[in-house]
Amino acid sequence: MTQTTEIKQFKVEVGCFDANYGNAKKYVNQALDNSRLSYGPFTQRFEKEMAEAHDSRHAIMSNSGTDALRLAIIALKEVDGWKDGDEVIVPALTFVATSNVVLQSNLTPVFVDVEKDTYNLDPKLIEAAITPRTRAIMPVHLFGMPCDMDPIMAIAKKHKLRVVEDTCETMFARYKGKAVGSFGDVGCFSTYVAHLLVTGVGGLSMTSNDNLAVIMRSLMNHGRDSIYVKMEDSNKATAEERRMVMDRRFSFVRLGYSARVTELEAAIGCAQFERWQEIISARQANAAVLSKLLAPYANRIQLPSVPSDRDHVFMMYPVVVRPDAGFSRDDLTHFLEENGIETRTMVPLLNQPIYKKLFGEKFEDSFPVAKWVNSSGFYMGTHQKLGASDMEYVAQKFGEFLKKN
Repeated sequence: MTQTTEIKQFKVEVGCFDANYGNAKKYVNQALDNSRLSYGPFTQRFEKEMAEAHDSRHAIMSNSGTDALRLAIIALKEVDGWKDGDEVIVPALTFVATSNVVLQSNLTPVFVDVEKDTYNLDPKLIEAAITPRTRAIMPVHLFGMPCDMDPIMAIAKKHKLRVVEDTCETMFARYKGKAVGSFGDVGCFSTYVAHLLVTGVGGLSMTSNDNLAVIMRSLMNHGRDSIYVKMEDSNKATAEERRMVMDRRFSFVRLGYSARVTELEAAIGCAQFERWQEIISARQANAAVLSKLLAPYANRIQLPSVPSDRDHVFMMYPVVVRPDAGFSRDDLTHFLEENGIETRTMVPLLNQPIYKKLFGEKFEDSFPVAKWVNSSGFYMGTHQKLGASDMEYVAQKFGEFLKKN
């Protein structure tokens, strides 16, 4: 009989949330005391602060990063008149939500392989994937680091394509001084558990396009007429304005979704936002320590690579086992977890059962870098509740494993 080791509690977790961190409890209690759960002052504040921090005019807070992406795609489909079956370029390595929302919008994802060192969409491969039916590119800023956006935006401009940035894993990072999420038509963020800012559930669609902002907010709220966004809209200054709102506040002008979030999540978000610089700095410091300590093993494991023209905010710390390492990814991750170090495989997509069913058992073979990462990559946490001693412990366990193998 095979014996298994039961892990009671991880010493080094992938993500964290501390209810005592900052003003979270204070703001949530304020929302409760206000008896206001629908769209209100905390949501409006969080939207405004996040938009300003990411060089955008508008942010629409929804209940997930997935719905943030969905709102962006459906809004662009409406504005540009995309037809069912039109194509959107998607990286072959990303969380399933990126391509799921394309498929669920009756569009066709066209996959492009990623760069071997950054794991982000490879700009050199994009143009070969463009066809007369291509309508948009969805670069994904993975693990906390921006894509190489200059060539991506140049290709989009050349071919008159829309750009939706999936930046659910990356916020506050900059590429050549410009914030992620502000390059394309819409940037989509997530505040789900274990992300950079954590609200429990939540997402944000950001844009500087006034019309897209109106449409996405309508789509989020069942397709409601944009004249009525919040309860205060019924309290207009003049009788004529009030009458107009009352006549149209239950007018639905498009097929929408129920993707709203409550004031409780936004209150937590406001508290987290107040300390975003502290959160990011701690993650970067932990990653720097870990990279230094793991550097002697770089011939067997690939460590994060950070180009000089961009930030890495380390939502997680990615590692890929090299082909000639002499051991498998699973052997290493099992050893780490047995020693209290939590791991996750690096966003496998094309090797998943549903994608094999949709695209074929061998489809993944067309994307060799993504296939390598799928089979050999994993990530660990470097979040703000950890410190240098935790990183030293992780490096120590890596050393123990590598000496045995």
